[in-house]
Amino acid sequence: MDTYGVIMAGGGGTRFWPLSRISTPKQFLNITGDDSMINDTIKRIKDIIPPEKILIVTNKAQEKMLNQVVIDDIPGENVIVEPVGRNTAACIAYAAFVIKKRCGDAVMGVFPSDHYIKNVAEFQNVLRAACTIAVKDEKMVTMGITPTFPSTGYGYIKFDREKSLPAGEKSAFEVQEFVEKPDVPKARSYMDSGNYLWNSGMFVWKTSVILSNFERFLPRLYHKIAEIEPYIGTEKEREMIEKIYPALQDISIDYGIMERAEDVVVIPGDFGWNDLGSWDSLGSVFPPDENGNIARGDYVDIETRNSIIYSNGRLVAAVGLEDMIVVETSDALLVCPKKKAQDVKKVVEKLKKMGREELL
Repeated sequence: MDTYGVIMAGGGGTRFWPLSRISTPKQFLNITGDDSMINDTIKRIKDIIPPEKILIVTNKAQEKMLNQVVIDDIPGENVIVEPVGRNTAACIAYAAFVIKKRCGDAVMGVFPSDHYIKNVAEFQNVLRAACTIAVKDEKMVTMGITPTFPSTGYGYIKFDREKSLPAGEKSAFEVQEFVEKPDVPKARSYMDSGNYLWNSGMFVWKTSVILSNFERFLPRLYHKIAEIEPYIGTEKEREMIEKIYPALQDISIDYGIMERAEDVVVIPGDFGWNDLGSWDSLGSVFPPDENGNIARGDYVDIETRNSIIYSNGRLVAAVGLEDMIVVETSDALLVCPKKKAQDVKKVVEKLKKMGREELL
């Protein structure tokens, strides 16, 4: 059975403002020091899923930049363009119909484009096991991350250690519950129990299985996208997408299907994963210096501790800062406490209200 990969690359990365913008979101940037995040995603799956079977879903505002950034291995016809964003459920359903039209049933892996993974070999071991279980047991498989600290920024997956499915050296476990981002005491209790994993947002299933779940749990979305199927791969595809997409439900795959479906299993993974959701997450990628600072670019510090300093051009001089974030670009400067890193997206929301489109 063919194996396809779907990389979701339409997000805005608003918590990485001012470096991440609408036209150049974080997945198109080189944040980790290797390549753009989307190319890193392609490279770590292409040993298992060949580039000609990797689809990338983006939006109209980012299509031009994606074509400039993404490696040449990905055929142009593998770039799927959404006319408007409708969250992850619509994105995944559209890609599933494209795969169905091309080859019938297939294994389908779904990957965000902006995650950091340190141990690629171990990630690939988990991915191979997920593909095996998706075919052998016809389950919807999610990759869960073994928690390393009581995070309040991630959703959690509760699983049953007594109900497992083997796949070589790995095992998948029955999912009991998807849990939203907890407070600190709950996050600590989840971690201590050993029965919870971080929700990575990476999935593997057969196209026939996920489409049947769309039909069951999101029938309106399923039948609307099914109208596009006859036109996929033709000159009328984009015209039909433009017509149908704006009316689709705006709902995530987690809310729409995963939290409601029965045949969901999770494979625990420990491969140095981080979703790099905000500036304070850089500590998982770059080791701090002797003062606890993480700095990139031209900077000098005097008695500065446990801070993140990112310069995109000009010299940044930090004097007496502690637990702060300072990010400099050619047209904007961000200064905020590390504990408020999640609130950077509110700056983007306020700029929208102010009509400051040039800064978005």
